[in-house]
Amino acid sequence: MHNLIIPVIPTKPVFTGEQKTLDRKAICVFAALGFFLDDDTYYTEQKVLQPASVYTFENNKITSKETYFRWHYSPKERSLKEITEEFTVLFEQIIKEQTQNQRVILPLSGGLDSRTQAAALKHLEADVNAYSYRFEGGHDETQYAGKIAGACGFPFQNWEVTKGYLWQKIERLAQINDCYSEFTHPRQMAFIDKYASMGDVFNLGHWGDVLFDDMGVEDYISIEQQVEAILKKIVKKSGMELAAALWSVWNLEGDFKDYLYQRVKALLLKINIPESANAQIRAFKSIYWAPRWTSVNLAVFENEKPVSLPYYDDRMCEFICTIPEKYLAKRQIQIEYLKMRNPDLARIPWQSQKPYNLYNYQRNKAPYNLPYRLMDKIKRMAQSQPYIQRNWELQFVGKENEAHLTNRLFNNKKMNEEIPVELISKFYEQFKNKNKVYFSHSVSMLLTLSLFFEK
Repeated sequence: MHNLIIPVIPTKPVFTGEQKTLDRKAICVFAALGFFLDDDTYYTEQKVLQPASVYTFENNKITSKETYFRWHYSPKERSLKEITEEFTVLFEQIIKEQTQNQRVILPLSGGLDSRTQAAALKHLEADVNAYSYRFEGGHDETQYAGKIAGACGFPFQNWEVTKGYLWQKIERLAQINDCYSEFTHPRQMAFIDKYASMGDVFNLGHWGDVLFDDMGVEDYISIEQQVEAILKKIVKKSGMELAAALWSVWNLEGDFKDYLYQRVKALLLKINIPESANAQIRAFKSIYWAPRWTSVNLAVFENEKPVSLPYYDDRMCEFICTIPEKYLAKRQIQIEYLKMRNPDLARIPWQSQKPYNLYNYQRNKAPYNLPYRLMDKIKRMAQSQPYIQRNWELQFVGKENEAHLTNRLFNNKKMNEEIPVELISKFYEQFKNKNKVYFSHSVSMLLTLSLFFEK
């Protein structure tokens, strides 16, 4: 007999049961969302162990399950300054525990999550090696990351996501993430051979932007309105169309849209935080989205070095449940932490509010930002090449990419036994000739399923 503790936000899935019968309903949900919902897998008999649970095993069978944490909303009224001080102590303690006496590999962006880590690691005098990357032909995010690293005195490397790297790495990636995520999302795969020499442990900022912000809804909205808000967040462009098409060719009972709506509603009702719709939606995302989407591609990092995630820590999740929503909204706590701990970092432009920083980002509105927006538009229009904003543009577009992509989509007998060529052709043609942005997700999911059926 032994116990297995699953964290509040797991960094990797733990599977139980056989890989026997395809779960076509679950695969339809995967096609719509880009991740499997709840404990679903590709197989009816196989499930994923639930977050925040202790499982008891005897003779390799689960004999009991106990939930040790439930998301809740128990706000303790105090000032933003007091909350920021609490966050400072907790956040820096977690990072110290996760990285002490190790060389830290720190991915940096122009946002807030990795910037807060940089501030903490600098304060803790950690040994840090930082890096960032940009898309070939796209916005140079590394300029912000380089300034953050420079302000902290961290060695820094800037890399470029290049056109067509995916096709040399796709089979390796399929082995790493087991086809539980599409393949253009984990851009870190482009640099997988660089990590081993950089340090001992990754320190990653995943999920800070969810925990330390509101969900963009009023706290008093109904369950039905919450379900609609969640579906808007999790259903990808053309995902509903692909899922419905698969549902139809597999002759599954009922209507896919209704099925997905009822499943999300049932999961939301189980959380049961009637005091705050924002807290309830945040909990939903942390229980069902973080482990099954965000965490899946942590395996790329972990394939090379151990990973640590301060925002995933159980204590951070409990802390969030005590903060009034009015202070979680608009990233206030992280902003105040950066101003307090490292004002130099706070003065570096915030990428999503460029060219403004943490002291003046409120001015990112008309008429103050019009000169910058005009100049930025002129620069992009002056480029001779298309402006790249998404990884699929580098991996799916162009003659050589198209040859690799169509080979994977149309020359796979095992997939074609499950998914008719006519269906695949329909979505590929809509991607190629109708709307690349809208149909990129469905093509990417069909590519993922191609690798799954192949293996």
